[in-house]
This record gives sequence, C-alpha cells and structure tokens, in this order.
Amino acid sequence: MTTFIALLDYTDQGIREIRDSPQRADRFNQLAEQAGARVVAQYWTIGSHDGVLVLEAPTDEIAASVLLALGASGNVRTTTLRAFEWADAQALIQDS
Repeated sequence: MTTFIALLDYTDQGIREIRDSPQRADRFNQLAEQAGARVVAQYWTIGSHDGVLVLEAPTDEIAASVLLALGASGNVRTTTLRAFEWADAQALIQDS
C-alpha cells in the first residue's frame, strides 16, 4: 500500500458546518474503504492547516479518486503528499 498525507483546509461551507465534521469524516472513511483504501489517521489541527489525513491506497488512482471525492464535497480543500517510509526513501536516494 502507498501512503498519502493530505493537508486539509476548510472552505467557507466546511467551517459553517463544522459541527458535522466528525460525521463527514466517518462517511469519508467508509468511502475510502469501499474503494479499497484505508484511513490510517485523521487529525483536526490548529495552525496553517485545519486537518491532516493519512491514507493508504493500493494505487495512485484509488487515492486520487477518494481524495477528489472528498474535495468535491465542498467542505475542504486538500494538498496531497506522496509519502515514503524510511527504507523506501533510502533506496530511492541510493539509486539516484
């Protein structure tokens, strides 16, 4: 499984409906699971971003699909990062 880290920022709609945020997160978890992905962790944060989502997916296409669906909900904007574990990063660095 490939790991993706998504930084989340509330839209005006998302912040107006902040009380629904936990239920929206639960629905997203179900959507991701149905697509074959897995939400590893979700954090509501303060600072530069409003949340962090750690997602595992078997393909980039599945990750893109579920994250696009999240963005299409209109409640958050995402900035997505492809993450590499230490051993994978070390192999990439050594091969370059």
